[in-house]
Amino acid sequence: MDNTIANIGVIFELLMEERIFKNLSESEFINLALEIFRLQYKNNKVYREYITMLGVDVTKIYSINQIPFLPISFFKSHEVVCGDGDKYNNIFRSSSTTSSIPSKHIVKDITLYRNSFRKGFDMFYGDIKQYCLLALLPSYLEREDSSLVFMVNDIIKDSQHPDSGFYMDNYSQLAEKLVENERKGQKTLLIGVTYALLKLAEKYPMSLQHTIIMETGGMKGRREELTRQEVHRILSGAFNVENIHSEYGMTELLSQAYSKGKEVFQCVPWMRVVIRDIYDPFRIGLINETGALNIIDLANIHSCSFIATEDSGIAYPNSYFEVAGRLDNSDIRGCNIMAAEL
Repeated sequence: MDNTIANIGVIFELLMEERIFKNLSESEFINLALEIFRLQYKNNKVYREYITMLGVDVTKIYSINQIPFLPISFFKSHEVVCGDGDKYNNIFRSSSTTSSIPSKHIVKDITLYRNSFRKGFDMFYGDIKQYCLLALLPSYLEREDSSLVFMVNDIIKDSQHPDSGFYMDNYSQLAEKLVENERKGQKTLLIGVTYALLKLAEKYPMSLQHTIIMETGGMKGRREELTRQEVHRILSGAFNVENIHSEYGMTELLSQAYSKGKEVFQCVPWMRVVIRDIYDPFRIGLINETGALNIIDLANIHSCSFIATEDSGIAYPNSYFEVAGRLDNSDIRGCNIMAAEL
């Protein structure tokens, strides 16, 4: 048997789901993260070559802040996967414009993703069966390889509510359903991409007392870019709600963070945000300082659990963080150069 494939079997045996998806103590999280790092270094060719290129001695890594984080741009140019990339359940791709290359995330075990988002949702919002879930994700529905649509579609099925479902450009029907649910006192979760929620707010403002509004970010080039704070102010006013919720996730991850308002996110127990200095990517672990977001996602065991994103923000104690915005090209230039050289 090929040693690499055998090692992947060892990964799955050693990192059983009950070790990842539990309320990990800080020491348990650190130990498991270090274990996953060493296994991914051995079995993920792209990650190993990146670490070698940095000249890092992996035998001297004993803390999370010493772990090299793979630039997220590698998912656009390489197959970031442990072992054989031809053996997979799904491939998720990011949205892209004509001037950008989409990221590709090879998912070898889709049950890991399902368990991650189901357990994460339950932790933050309770049993999905109490909700009618309405999804306003028109631009994502145009693609068949969206991880967000996969997640929301699964949660819609889990809700078992006859009125749960997706909406494209039929804003009037969605508005009617929201009014009907409000009249019934039905708990409702409206999850939508930012530009579509803003359009709904402009066309059909209403008072929603039984509805959680959750934005997933992104104008997708459809509207002028606004800060999350500006978006939430507009939506709160249009729908007469105190807080707008948010989901933070991305194609390259298998876990999400959620915000229940005030633009502050909290990670699930198997995920962490670690802030790096924008101008010195090896200065890691900043607290209460603005920097670039590094993400540890333990569920990403068959890909890479240590990703340097192109978002900026601030980390706080107890797995809370804020997202300030996107880094510009000059801030991430060094990462892009290394990606091109590999």
